[in-house]
Amino acid sequence: MNNNIFSVAAKDYRQVAPLFLRLAVGFGFMAHGWAKLSRGPEGFAKLLTLLHVPFPHIMAWISVLIEILGGMAIFAGIFVSLSALPLICTMLVAMFSIHIHYGYSSINTIGLTAKGPLFGPPGYEINLLYIAALIALVISGAGKFSLDAAMAKRRGRRPHI
Repeated sequence: MNNNIFSVAAKDYRQVAPLFLRLAVGFGFMAHGWAKLSRGPEGFAKLLTLLHVPFPHIMAWISVLIEILGGMAIFAGIFVSLSALPLICTMLVAMFSIHIHYGYSSINTIGLTAKGPLFGPPGYEINLLYIAALIALVISGAGKFSLDAAMAKRRGRRPHI
């Protein structure tokens, strides 16, 4: 039996639960990547410049591509364990370079107006939730309704019993 955590063949694809994690996490990353792309990666590059990230324009594009393509892979359930690694890295960088300065909570209410509450920058709560979900998918596999499961089935691998 292959116990490599990154191996498609080492997963139990009878589970349905990973589907819900995949859909939420995959969509979330695609939405964040699309927001950066639609506003122009140049704006994100300015933020990266302020953070003293080397090669900010290149890194902005790399971040956009990781979020969109990695999100699509997680959503579809293909190469989930490998796709999770760069996504975890982007979450760690965001958490330790930006979000950690604003505390834990993802909702920071900083005031109240006649139109409703005013929110400040989010803390690192969402980063941790994304990281935890990705780690859960790496450990469990993409689940029953995934392209990873279809590939394992096509290769004739029997599910773990």
